[in-house]
Amino acid sequence: MIPVNLAQKLALFDTHWDPKVVASYNGNDVMVVKFQGEFPFHKHDNTDDFFLVIQGQVTMDYEGADSVTFGPGELVIVPKGQIHRPRAAQEAQVLLIEPAGEPNSGDSGHTPAAKDKI
Repeated sequence: MIPVNLAQKLALFDTHWDPKVVASYNGNDVMVVKFQGEFPFHKHDNTDDFFLVIQGQVTMDYEGADSVTFGPGELVIVPKGQIHRPRAAQEAQVLLIEPAGEPNSGDSGHTPAAKDKI
């Protein structure tokens, strides 16, 4: 029941595509992550994907739909089953929420991040 300072948590690491759990609720992980470059196209069959940009800009590419670019204070929810790829030309800081244990790589074949708690 104490506040979580997202800026302080983000200052603890400088890796990309490596989400860090900062809180949990109702079986969900609340995570911060830094994006830079492109993540592989993938989908999650059983859960939506929640992305809230804290700093920077993220482009979400979709299979069969137009890409969407969003910035600080904006969020995108990718419906379950939708093939997508987040990317950021410059480093972006993002808040993610997803069920605990859900691999960030979805069905891409990419090795999932460990999702350490910080």
